[in-house]
Amino acid sequence: MTIVDGKTSLWVRRFNPTEQARTRLICFPHAGGSASFYFPLSQTMPASVDVVGIQYPGRQDRRHESPIDDIGELADRIAGELEPWTDLPVALFGHSLGATLAFEVARRLERDGTVPLALFASGRRAPSRHRDERVHQGDDDDLLAQLKKLNGTDAQVFGDEEVVRMIMPALRSDYRAAETYRYRPGLRLNCPIFALTGDDDSMATVEEVCAWSEHTTAPFELRVYPGGHFFLTTHAASVRDLISEQLAKF
Repeated sequence: MTIVDGKTSLWVRRFNPTEQARTRLICFPHAGGSASFYFPLSQTMPASVDVVGIQYPGRQDRRHESPIDDIGELADRIAGELEPWTDLPVALFGHSLGATLAFEVARRLERDGTVPLALFASGRRAPSRHRDERVHQGDDDDLLAQLKKLNGTDAQVFGDEEVVRMIMPALRSDYRAAETYRYRPGLRLNCPIFALTGDDDSMATVEEVCAWSEHTTAPFELRVYPGGHFFLTTHAASVRDLISEQLAKF
């Protein structure tokens, strides 16, 4: 739980508060992920950037809450929770499911008068590029097989039955949210979009990622890294440098 400006939020986790911050980077986790995924990033970013992570319900200290399996509802809730955090100019970073969710939150922020400095969309095809995916309809073994395939989870987790049982509801809910999401055409964002992808990502082809350019009136840039869906763990320093260099321009 984090307190800012006298308000308490279960949704926002601030890792390394700094008085030198000029901008704030709001980070959205992948399916099955949590805000703590971005703790290492917060430790290496310049002091001028205040890194916060979004904690979805149904995991870690929010594991007793019911997960939300609809991106629209999640975006509505998160956008409302972010109001106190817009005292600094904000940029959004999301990986996989988190990229789609960051996009929808950005739409809501702009609607309410806050234009983000930038959207960094990682490991996710553009919102307008739909695939018919139904992993969330499978059994637990299907979900775990998908996690292993993407190499985004510590292998030790799969051998701990209690941990697997604990993460399964949130994981299934996240996959349902991602796979049932349908883009609703509307105004494009007014902030730059930086799309990041791995050249061997089975979840998003380079062509699908390029289509993020259709969702902004501002500049668009594509960065392709060697690797699969979780390329950003291998190229963490490069991704950090991209973000910090772009935010330093504002």
